[in-house]
Amino acid sequence: MIAALNKSTTQSSDHLHAAFLTLLPKLQMHAKIYFRDIHCADEKADKVAEAVALGWKWYCRLHERGKDVARFPAVFAFFLAKAVRCGRRLCGKEKAKDVLSPCAQWRHGFMVETLPSSTRTSLDGLYAKPHGQQMHDAFEERLQDNTITPVPDQAAFRIDFPNWLRTLTKRERRIIRAMLRNEHTKDVSRQFAVSPGRISQLRREFERGWKRYTGDVDEQVAKPLKAPK
Repeated sequence: MIAALNKSTTQSSDHLHAAFLTLLPKLQMHAKIYFRDIHCADEKADKVAEAVALGWKWYCRLHERGKDVARFPAVFAFFLAKAVRCGRRLCGKEKAKDVLSPCAQWRHGFMVETLPSSTRTSLDGLYAKPHGQQMHDAFEERLQDNTITPVPDQAAFRIDFPNWLRTLTKRERRIIRAMLRNEHTKDVSRQFAVSPGRISQLRREFERGWKRYTGDVDEQVAKPLKAPK
């Protein structure tokens, strides 16, 4: 009796597996289209494989509830790919607050990349690039603790600087953010379709505007020069 039950269960499982294999090409094709924005081939293959694995789990559960997935294969494939995009996995789920999680990066619109210059870069790799030493020094300075600026001045800057940016246009704020990334004048000029001289002029105007906003400009500089009579 037990052997007969085991044989019946095995035949049912084989029939279920064969039915899922007929649905498999559609699931894989839909997953490849859904994750077409992923440029890394290995990462895309992992997403497709995860969708297939999760699909088999859902297929078995729906079969136990008496539902035939063959009646709605497109909807089934869509929700599978969407679930994988949102962090669902066959085993567990990605942490939505982990910065290294692809799900968190996609949900909040950011990405994690290696630094252009590492503090452990070898001398050969450091001097193989133009301005390699300057980039290295800039990143070392950013990674160090700020023990010079007093805490009240740091707090005032974090409040005043965003408020000052709001007084500028959207284009001016984009230019300032490009300058803060230590981009070269020529690179910024090509990005915003202006001459390098105009970028240098804007840099001086932004400096004077910031000093004027914080009241850190000299009275003689703030007053316009009068023409001689």
